[in-house]
Amino acid sequence: MGVGRLHDGFVPGRHEIDAYGNGGFRFADMSHRGSILVLPSGIRAWPVTSVSELTGASFDPVFAEAEQIELLLIGTGADIAAFPERLRAPFREAQIRLDVMQTGAAARTYNILVAENRRVGAALIAVP
Repeated sequence: MGVGRLHDGFVPGRHEIDAYGNGGFRFADMSHRGSILVLPSGIRAWPVTSVSELTGASFDPVFAEAEQIELLLIGTGADIAAFPERLRAPFREAQIRLDVMQTGAAARTYNILVAENRRVGAALIAVP
């Protein structure tokens, strides 16, 4: 398995996260360097490297699938960081609960919840 980029920035389907670290993730028999959004429709490249970069537009793909997501896990990188209060209201309006934690914990929690067939998504900031 070589290190590559997501095909056209997107891999369709539900996939567990096989590994994380070294600036990226392994899933679906491939590797991706950089952050990812893991949604019911598939996994997509996410151009975010820190919580301070987050904007409302960062989550547009999440809101596009809001009816299929009841919980979004947010992996903030190697350290826990506060999720900006200014970004919480749209999630409340869409009835998506948030759980913010380190990326490793978010990836592990995602795998457990997706195995239970829960309506979950993850926004995972890559860790070095």
